[in-house]
Amino acid sequence: MKQLSRQNLEDILIGATILGTGGGGEMSLGLEMIDDALAQGKSFNMVSLDEAPEDALVCTPYMLGAISPLPAEEEKKYERLPRISEPAILAAFKRFEDYLGRKFYGTISCELGGSNTATAFYAAAMADAYIIDADPAGRAVPEITHSTYYINGLPAAPIVTANAFGETVICENVMDDERAEHIVRALSVVSRNDIAAIDHALEVREIRHAVIPGAISMAMRMGEVWRKAKDVGSDVPDAIATEGQGAVVFRGTVDENNWKTENGFTIGDIAIEGIEENSGDTYHIWLKNENMIGRLNGQVHATIPDLICLIDTETGYAVTNPNYYQGQRVAVVVLPAPAPFLTPKGLSAFGPAYLGLKQEYRPAT
Repeated sequence: MKQLSRQNLEDILIGATILGTGGGGEMSLGLEMIDDALAQGKSFNMVSLDEAPEDALVCTPYMLGAISPLPAEEEKKYERLPRISEPAILAAFKRFEDYLGRKFYGTISCELGGSNTATAFYAAAMADAYIIDADPAGRAVPEITHSTYYINGLPAAPIVTANAFGETVICENVMDDERAEHIVRALSVVSRNDIAAIDHALEVREIRHAVIPGAISMAMRMGEVWRKAKDVGSDVPDAIATEGQGAVVFRGTVDENNWKTENGFTIGDIAIEGIEENSGDTYHIWLKNENMIGRLNGQVHATIPDLICLIDTETGYAVTNPNYYQGQRVAVVVLPAPAPFLTPKGLSAFGPAYLGLKQEYRPAT
């Protein structure tokens, strides 16, 4: 067991934001949750899968919805609704324990991202439970079906959701994870595009083979590398690429950033004009919450499940969607996909075919 320090936690969230490929939520929100729990005297205790008892009950808490702000006219729809004082994820967590009649031993992050990783940590800390050093994605992903749980045939349901208005829903008898995604996404759309959800309430013996062990430690190492590169003035994108065994594939300035909210997702396109060795070239990124396709001079260059990460070269921070501005200097770093997504079922769920591309997956680095 490792008790995570404030520095450990910040390193993890920085690394998770990089590996979140534009999605996974804002790190500022994640740090707020961490600091709230620490201020209340809570601790963040992490165990490996090998340290967790076989019959320990774990769950996967997360926030789901579009990552772009709502238009003012949409916001007005929610003005009349009451708000609960506690975070929705804690309301869902307590409701799930009541429903099961059991306490959770720990939580597993649904993905790596600035706030969604912290959401799982926060739920564990506030419940005096453990953080499991594993996750089902090794990156951030837009849908419930984009996970090693799905690849290994572990159903998400039952699922408990809660929103900021105090409305909780228990989803039972859900046919499969594709249907689970549609149900929870619909609930998010009517919850101001932001809903807390908890799924995969299973014992460690059931999930051991179906998650990526050491995923949180991987994010922490990435965050440590990022911090040390910043401290000594090294090139941050190069340091990230080296740690992640990938490559810096493009450097440029943001020319256009077009996005919209559609069916509970943030959909958009980022156009980057090349500079330095990439002068005269263009790089376009199509996003669906996360960065999904990279096109170099109009030709497909990188696709999921590879990680397409954008780094602000002036601040060193990973940029989350859709928070770009014209003239922003960025580097595109592509890292190799987590191994489970390179299996036939993994690529079927979260590869070029999911994007409607006819081509087979080709690693970009």
